[in-house]
Amino acid sequence: MFLESIDLAHYRNYDKAAASFSPGMNVFIGENAQGKTNLMESIYVLAMARSHRTGNDKELIGWSSEFTKISGRVKKKQNSFPLEIVVSKKGKTAKTNHLEQKKLSSYIGHLNVILFAPEDLSLVKGAPSVRRKFLDMEMGQMNRLYLHHLVEYQKVLKHRNQYLKQIARGSKTDPVYLDVLTEQLAMEAAALLKERIRFVRQLEAWAQPIHQEISRGKENLEISYSQTIPIEAVEEKDEETLFSEILAYWKRQLPREKDQGTTLSGPHRDDLIFIVNGKNIQTFGSQGQQRTTALSVKLAEIDLMNEVTGEYPVLLLDDVLSELDDERQTHLLKAFQDKVQTFLTTTSLDGVKMNLLEKPRVFDIENGQIEMESE
Repeated sequence: MFLESIDLAHYRNYDKAAASFSPGMNVFIGENAQGKTNLMESIYVLAMARSHRTGNDKELIGWSSEFTKISGRVKKKQNSFPLEIVVSKKGKTAKTNHLEQKKLSSYIGHLNVILFAPEDLSLVKGAPSVRRKFLDMEMGQMNRLYLHHLVEYQKVLKHRNQYLKQIARGSKTDPVYLDVLTEQLAMEAAALLKERIRFVRQLEAWAQPIHQEISRGKENLEISYSQTIPIEAVEEKDEETLFSEILAYWKRQLPREKDQGTTLSGPHRDDLIFIVNGKNIQTFGSQGQQRTTALSVKLAEIDLMNEVTGEYPVLLLDDVLSELDDERQTHLLKAFQDKVQTFLTTTSLDGVKMNLLEKPRVFDIENGQIEMESE
C-alpha cells in the first residue's frame, strides 16, 4: 500500500497545503521548526486517528482556527480510496471512502504505518509503558479484533480501578458489581494475552535474522513477553481456560488490590524483554546493542505487517538517520528499497547515503509551505 496524496487544512503551522507522493522514497527537507515533523505527523494521524506527539487533539488545530482536516488517498493492490480525519473543538470524525466511521477501531487499519523517530530508540531502554504502547499501536493496525478487546479492556479497567479506589477509601460498595467488573476484565485480558504472545513470537522470528545481519553474526536476539499474571503455556490454552485461570488469580489477589486501590496485574502491567546473547540488554546492554535491537524490531515490523495483512506498510522516518551510525543507516536504507513507501525528514541531505535511495522525490518545507523539487 502507499499514500498517493495528502491535503491539509489548518493543521498546526499549515493553513492550506497539498502534496502528491512517490510510491517509493519521499524526502522532506528543511530547517528546524518549518513543519517537516508536522507534515510527517499528519500522515500518522491520517492512519491512526491520533498523534504520536500529543494526547491532546486540539493541539493539531492551527492557530485561530476552529478545526483541522487531513485528507489523503490510499492505494492498495485491489483499490484506491480516500481517508479523512477532522478534528474540531467539539471532537473528531473519521471517514473511509467518504463514509463516516462510528468507531475509530473501524477506521484504523486502512492505512498501516510504521513510525521510526529518535524517541523510538528508547523502545528497549525506556519504561514498560513505551513497549506496551508499541504492542498496542502495531497490533491494533493489523488486528481489528485485538483493537476491540483493547478498547474494552481499558474501559473496564478504568471502572474497576475507580471502584477499588473507593473500597480503599472505606466507601460503601457492592461486591457483586466488583465481581462483574472482574469477570469482564478477565474475559478481555484472556484475548489480549493470547494475541500479544502470538505477535511477539512472530516479531522475534522476523527480527532475529535482521539483528544477526546488523551485528555481523555476533549477536543473537530473543524477545519474550513478561506476564504479571503467572500463567504457563498461554498459547496452548483456549480463551475460556485462560479466562478461568486469570479470574482465579485476580480473586486471590483481591485483598491486596482492595488495600492498594488498583488492579495490580494484567496486560496493562506487562512488558517485553529483549535478550542478546543471553543477556538482558535493557539492564546490561550497551547503547549500541540497544539501538541495534530497536532498529531490528522496527525493520521486522515491515515484513510482519506484510505477512499478516498482505500489504507492506508505509514507513515514516522522522529525523532518525542522524541518530544512526553509517552501518546502521545502511542497513535501514537497504531494508526497504523497492518494497515500502518511505517518508524521510532531514535538515540536510549531507550525511544521508543518497546513493542507496533510488530516485527519491524531494520536498522543500519552509514556513508551512510544501514545494516539490523537480525530479
